[in-house]
Amino acid sequence: MIPLAIAFSTPFQAGEEIGWRGFALARLPGRLGLAGASLVLGVLWAAWHLPQFFIRDGGSYGQSFWVFGIQVIAISVTLAFLWIRTGRSLLLPMLTHSAINNSHDLVPSPPPSGAGAFGLSATPLAWITTALLWAVAIGFLAWMSRPEPRPRGATLDH
Repeated sequence: MIPLAIAFSTPFQAGEEIGWRGFALARLPGRLGLAGASLVLGVLWAAWHLPQFFIRDGGSYGQSFWVFGIQVIAISVTLAFLWIRTGRSLLLPMLTHSAINNSHDLVPSPPPSGAGAFGLSATPLAWITTALLWAVAIGFLAWMSRPEPRPRGATLDH
């Protein structure tokens, strides 16, 4: 079912990815570097989803926005890495975004907690997921932060 769901939902993620990676990420690295841009974009992307946490019948209602936000920032780093490593192609970020959106249905969402959107209450699985996402994101941040290699024979003269 997941491959079918990904194929069906990828066009819907296309709009977000065209905006986040295709437009914003394409412009931010000049000011912030790719690593910094992916982090800033992650914060903006998380904030974009904040209204979902206040819709009573939505899947995010009553869950911790902070845990979600921390996860989304790590995912933003991963999508930036995929985007740059594929020559700024949006296909792999779109497919990954779609896979993430569809896979959350495999792991049931936690029931709303009394802490609400701005509490830190989350299941152990949510915290484990957060740690794993950041373990990967830290590696990608390190790769994106390294100096660009110079071609052979290049000098530092301008």
